[in-house]
Amino acid sequence: MSDNQRNTILRFAAVFIVIFLGFVAVIVQIGIIQTTEREQWLRIEQTQVRTNQPIFATRGNILDCHGRLLASSMPQYYITMDARVEALHLNNGELFHEYVDSIATGLSQIIQDRSAEEYKNIMTSAYRANHGKGRIIRLSKHRITYTQMKEVQQLPLIKRGVYKSGITFDDQHRRIKPFGSLASRTIGGIYGEDGRGNAGLEKRFDKELSGIDGISTRQRVGGRWENITVVEAQDGLDVVTTIDTDLQDIVENNLRERLTATQGDWGCCILMETTTGHIKAISNLDRTSDGKYVEAMNHAVTRVEPGSTFKTIALLAALDDNKIEIDDTVSVTSAPWSYLGKSRHTDAHKKDTVYTVKSALAISSNIALAKIITSCYDGSARKFVKQLSKTGIMDSVYYEIPGAQQPLIRVPKDTVTLGKMAYGYSVLLTPLQIAMFYNGIANNGKMMRPMLVSELQQDGQTVKTFEPEVVRQSMCKKSTIKDIQACLHDVVWDDDLGTASVRKWKGHIVGYKAQSDLVHIAGKTGTAQLIINRQYTGYAHRMTFVGYFPEENPQYTCLCMIEHPKNYPAYDAGYDCGGVVRRIAEKTIAYSDCYTIDDEQLVLEKR
Repeated sequence: MSDNQRNTILRFAAVFIVIFLGFVAVIVQIGIIQTTEREQWLRIEQTQVRTNQPIFATRGNILDCHGRLLASSMPQYYITMDARVEALHLNNGELFHEYVDSIATGLSQIIQDRSAEEYKNIMTSAYRANHGKGRIIRLSKHRITYTQMKEVQQLPLIKRGVYKSGITFDDQHRRIKPFGSLASRTIGGIYGEDGRGNAGLEKRFDKELSGIDGISTRQRVGGRWENITVVEAQDGLDVVTTIDTDLQDIVENNLRERLTATQGDWGCCILMETTTGHIKAISNLDRTSDGKYVEAMNHAVTRVEPGSTFKTIALLAALDDNKIEIDDTVSVTSAPWSYLGKSRHTDAHKKDTVYTVKSALAISSNIALAKIITSCYDGSARKFVKQLSKTGIMDSVYYEIPGAQQPLIRVPKDTVTLGKMAYGYSVLLTPLQIAMFYNGIANNGKMMRPMLVSELQQDGQTVKTFEPEVVRQSMCKKSTIKDIQACLHDVVWDDDLGTASVRKWKGHIVGYKAQSDLVHIAGKTGTAQLIINRQYTGYAHRMTFVGYFPEENPQYTCLCMIEHPKNYPAYDAGYDCGGVVRRIAEKTIAYSDCYTIDDEQLVLEKR
């Protein structure tokens, strides 16, 4: 073997030995890491983990038409203590034992939900848990305010930061309503856990109000946790409503006052702007077991039998169909009226007389309306319902309130049902739909969609505007509207016939219903028997008055409905509900306009 060959073999051998020794060293090091150094490296790994954390968007506000807060998110905080913090365990827990008493006393004085001794016991138990390594606990029973949080941050040790005290503040937002119960059912609420809308406008505009959450990454850097924003959160939009809190206060107070006097089961009141359909106030009050009235259910969008307020709708359909004229006459008797021996229609006005179509509506005669509609549509009930649909009352209309019900008016199967439909039975409408119809009459035949939201804003700047919407450009012929307006005038201003005019005793006026010296109102009363134990009763009723004002130049339409008043037989839809609308009208006109009477003509002067 030559010297060159020997040298080559030795070099290869040396390289092989070096590689082998390196491989053995790697195997040995792996063994060391997997055994003696395992815990150390696992701790290092935990400190380098990067996790994504959500940046929660701030929920938008709900505002009234003047920009005043109806609902807003208020930050509140839970106090959390991480008793595992290393600083609390150094030198046999010197820091913890030195400050635990002062922290407990401070928390008790600021939050006032536990005694100082209770706070100390809770913190001490957490500190000694897990074999003396500590655990994480929530200190406060309830969320605390921002002001309380700032005070807690100034307590001894806590003011030195989370790495010394282990105290952190977990912020959550609570929805508040600065005006309390005003329109609270319409505004709605949110679920406490996820902050999503559960009713009313909060639910309908949940997506717009919620905004879009952002993302941050959390990383341990130099012994501290740092949050680095990856995606910015987009705060929710503000929802601007059509509600005027001043008018809402007027409506709710007057409704509550009358409900308390009549002890009704519930009441609903709606105030709508005539030309736009903007709802300026909406109140729903239910009687609680202790006799108080609170916002519990949204009756404004729940179907009921409308009673005599439907007479106007039926009469408008027949007039517009040229079946009758406003001055046609109909005879009624004091006895119930039976049609073909199949049905008995009764009247609250027990009198043998002859009414014109106009006076029949003014006095709200069930028999007269039943005779009129059966004579016009017996054998052609489908045509009657088709004629009703032409007015727009049966249209499916979008409402901003979730769960709002649509009208239910079916073709009657027999003449008995047809006659009852004429005065508001066997049909179902919501109070809001009734108000929409009468608002169309006030608006000379143009039916507007009731609106609760006018625009969406971001940081005070308009993002989207909702314009007034027309449901029907013309509900009927202009002549028909004029005839119906004349009828609704007599309901309030005919002292002899009008069901919403005056109260008399022995021929003398002793009180006023919807009549007012300050503002002219036109409208219609309605009283419907309630079904109890599957049959209509003569002692339980639903009262309604719906009207518009000022009659000469309508600005507003207002509906008041009271369910099952207990002061039977003294209650009266014209006096109770008409009186509510009258007081609302007087205060609303005083608030929004001033006017003078000149030669019996109403002249509005905008402020």
